[in-house]
Amino acid sequence: MKKSSISRRNFIGKAATVGAAGIIVPSIITSCARETKKEVPAVSWLDQAPDGPVLKAGVIGCGGRGTGAAINFLSAGPNLQVVALGDTFKDRVEGCRASILKEKGQEVPLENCFVGFDAYQKVLEAGVDLVIVATPPYFRPEHLAAAVAARKHIFSEKPVCVDPVGARSLMATALKAKELSLTIVTGTQRRHQRNYVATWQQVLGGAIGDIVGANAYWNQSKLWHRDANKDWTEMEWMIRNWVNWTWLSGDHIVEQHVHNLDVINWFTGSHPVKAVGMGSRQRRVTGDQYDNFSVDFVFENGMHMHSMCRQINGCTDNVSERIQGTKGFTNCNDTIYDLAGTEIWKYEYPLDDQGKPSSGKMMDPYVQEHVDMVTAIRNGKSFNELENTAVSTLTAIMGRISAYTGKETTWDEMMNSDLKLGPKVFEFGPVDMPKDVPIPGEAYVPQS
Repeated sequence: MKKSSISRRNFIGKAATVGAAGIIVPSIITSCARETKKEVPAVSWLDQAPDGPVLKAGVIGCGGRGTGAAINFLSAGPNLQVVALGDTFKDRVEGCRASILKEKGQEVPLENCFVGFDAYQKVLEAGVDLVIVATPPYFRPEHLAAAVAARKHIFSEKPVCVDPVGARSLMATALKAKELSLTIVTGTQRRHQRNYVATWQQVLGGAIGDIVGANAYWNQSKLWHRDANKDWTEMEWMIRNWVNWTWLSGDHIVEQHVHNLDVINWFTGSHPVKAVGMGSRQRRVTGDQYDNFSVDFVFENGMHMHSMCRQINGCTDNVSERIQGTKGFTNCNDTIYDLAGTEIWKYEYPLDDQGKPSSGKMMDPYVQEHVDMVTAIRNGKSFNELENTAVSTLTAIMGRISAYTGKETTWDEMMNSDLKLGPKVFEFGPVDMPKDVPIPGEAYVPQS
């Protein structure tokens, strides 16, 4: 086997004396995960956002998720329009435009359809009130910073970055957005999913006692890949195949498993401070990523969370979370159990046509997050999820780096690292950057 020439420096960066580019990062989550009972906030739900003046949205990143988010936005209430589209590739813009017309009967003006690496800037200048950002995660720090500078409300998909520099820059962007009273929703739809929120309220109220442990899982079959095409340059292929390249997606522990890690951070009101992980590449056919991870995360109070994620066909699937308390435990989704495993609380799902509780009759959380966003904008009660999602994304990055290197990785290292992934030049042609698959242990060189 070829010995990797990549050192730990490539994966963790070196310590920066101040945050990235001199950024002063905000204080982040400080709640104690072992405080038994807290004040439980009331939550009211709307199935549709209230009426109001037309809100005009632009879509930055017009692939499947960007198109889906645009349709979710248009389903959230009255007087909503998508008036601008931008993507690196023309076919993505055309596909998104056709889907919006077919699904919602709205035709995006051709003059507001933009293609290229600078398309996001043109969308921001197209008279929009908010932007839907669904580009590959590498680009999101730059796109979100530009949107906030342009004073636009934002719906951004998760994860919000792929490296520590990006995470810290987004923490600063979140602060600026708060100062401008901008609403930012970040695609962590479980925080807008009624059964999850009701379960969180139970835990916050002390239903399982002090939180002493947690598990987070996203194990599923292979996602997708794109083979190289003779008509594409290497840059185009990488971007079209983005879920298989770490610099574009963060690896699947970041791109997908961040959902589950975010749930644990949310329920505990905290985040891990170190990680020791492992992973490997068994069956992935393109890119430079792993297809499985297992990470032991440790919180400041000594609590452990086991995180597991996998994208391999023919294996047992499991997408879930579990939190253990001194009085019981929960699946975080809809049920509370006592220590003996007896159900003591269950979320009341809406009834189906046969009068039976059905999760299928519950409000779609992918639409609910847009209902909540539009409601906040129209009622002048802004909220901002960006900082929390940056923290959860950095949690996943910490786990990835530990697995890649085979070494313990700490939150302090993440908050002081200058690691920034990706090429230095963005143009259609060869991509000049390392493409080796990490080998744990061999990817570690002691630092002087």
